[in-house]
Amino acid sequence: MTNNDLLRRLRYALKLNGESIAGICALGGGDIGPLDVLKLLKKEEEPGFVVCDDRVMAAFLDGLIIYRRGAREQRSDMLTSPPAVLDNNLILRKIRIALELNEEAMRAILAKAGIQLSKSELSAMFRGQGHRNYKPCGDQFLRNFIRGLTLG
Repeated sequence: MTNNDLLRRLRYALKLNGESIAGICALGGGDIGPLDVLKLLKKEEEPGFVVCDDRVMAAFLDGLIIYRRGAREQRSDMLTSPPAVLDNNLILRKIRIALELNEEAMRAILAKAGIQLSKSELSAMFRGQGHRNYKPCGDQFLRNFIRGLTLG
């Protein structure tokens, strides 16, 4: 799934407008204006379309966490750098954190989209990549999760 598609879907699911998306990106350290957001929300075939890169998407997701949960105090031992690659597992994790979803709530959202998943199958997506039970989150799974958010 492209970042532009993800941004469009999250916009509808969370009922956000261009100005609020720009503000959320600013909270996450991104520098993007409302007019730029409109370009990101366009479809690929529309004139004025701009590709949403991982840096902008990471700023939006980090800003969404701050917007929904509040800023977190930085400890000196917790110097975090942005991830090199923004994969579906990390996107799913950030959405889960931002919306303060527990396992049961996530499974209920997935059920609305017609996906039945066990607790262990869901928790496998939140494990570290080196863990023996790690499971990569596919594009279709992420689409269905966001669809479930929209239907909720």
